[in-house]
Amino acid sequence: MNPIRILLVEDNEGDVLLTTVALEEGIINFNLSVVNDGKEAINFLNKEGKYACANQPELIFLDINLPKKNGHEVLKYIKENENLKHIPVIMLTTSSSQKDIDMAYDNNANGFITKPSDVKEFLSAVVSTVNSWMPKVKNVMGK
Repeated sequence: MNPIRILLVEDNEGDVLLTTVALEEGIINFNLSVVNDGKEAINFLNKEGKYACANQPELIFLDINLPKKNGHEVLKYIKENENLKHIPVIMLTTSSSQKDIDMAYDNNANGFITKPSDVKEFLSAVVSTVNSWMPKVKNVMGK
């Protein structure tokens, strides 16, 4: 099976490392691209600038608290764009605020993971989410 293309939009290097480890623990074949702010995420998705050759992701993990454009703004942009709205977006954030959760789902997020402080919980949540989305991602992307 071809690797699943995942875009991680995260500005915390520790969380990038944890997410990478979680994906590896899930024993899935993946190709991970990482961008560190909301503006970069939009440039990546639009294949602008240094991302001109980027492959469109099949799954996006999106933090809420990002520099330049926050995760809610990026999510709204993705879900309102005809060429991008089919891509599943999982919010991956330290926020457990009901307001953030409601706003994410109001903007058509496909899932919401609150980053737990416990590493094992975090790894388990990411692995579980990716495993549950894999068949849906392949169906949406026509693979």
